[in-house]
Amino acid sequence: MKVTVTRDVFKLAQVFTISRGSRTEAQVLTVRIRDAGHEGWGECVPYARYGETLQSVTDEIAGLPGTLSRAALYDLLPAGAARNAVDCALWDLEAKRTGKRVWELAGLSKPGPEITAYTLSLAEPDEMRAQAAKHAHRPLLKIKLGTPDDMARLEAVRAGAPRAQIIVDANEGWSAEVYADLAPHLVRLGVTLVEQPLPAGEDEALLGMARPVPVCADESCHDRKSLAALKGKYDVVNIKLDKTGGLTEALALRDAARAQGYKVMVGCMVGSSLAMAPATLVAQGALVTDLDGPLLLAEDRATPLMFDGAGVHPPQPALWG
Repeated sequence: MKVTVTRDVFKLAQVFTISRGSRTEAQVLTVRIRDAGHEGWGECVPYARYGETLQSVTDEIAGLPGTLSRAALYDLLPAGAARNAVDCALWDLEAKRTGKRVWELAGLSKPGPEITAYTLSLAEPDEMRAQAAKHAHRPLLKIKLGTPDDMARLEAVRAGAPRAQIIVDANEGWSAEVYADLAPHLVRLGVTLVEQPLPAGEDEALLGMARPVPVCADESCHDRKSLAALKGKYDVVNIKLDKTGGLTEALALRDAARAQGYKVMVGCMVGSSLAMAPATLVAQGALVTDLDGPLLLAEDRATPLMFDGAGVHPPQPALWG
């Protein structure tokens, strides 16, 4: 096997801001694995929140042995971006070798389109209202919040998109007191889900707290090992392949979470269609699908995912899987 890693940059359609900062481009790593005349590929987005950089993830992948399998990979790399790109490339490689789609290899039903959220960048209320009005035709909007002044932003988005379903992502930016104060207003404004209101290391405060709107674990949930610490705090888990370390663990986490009574959200970092492609399989039947990364880009892979009124469609073989 020959494993190569390249750095790719995709310009964003506009500045994208969350409570931790802003960006104008998506920097990703593309992993290609070639073996016996076939090549599979995958993409990951190293995330500084988890101590990852483009170089550190590249180094992790460079340290892998010359022969790889998905089963062995679980013990060679921890959950995270490096394992994600390699795992997804191995799935794609097997699909190329066998002439079967990945969903067939994984024993899944044939996937279909899923309605996806569209994310509104954090900005001043007037700008967020304008963003909401521009995208009011979309059935599901996701608002990036996580500041002390979020009430005005919530009101502005609802005014701009009065009929859209709204979910909120606080990106660990609230305190327990702020969340408790905002909760009744979330209900009043028709918010249907709140992602990670409190910092992952401080979410014990959610125990016993009223949750009139379902609360989703994002930074608090990475893989199956995370589930034990979520009991009594969260109603939903957000599965992202860059957190789970690939499609293999993402599917396992989805099944384990559902077995323990959690609803499932499937999310993404800001990446290209190649990063979203495997996640479309995990998203089948999810409570919330949030795979809008390509919609935020000004440029994408040569064979992008298709987005239309039915949602985000599974990939064509020319893209992945």
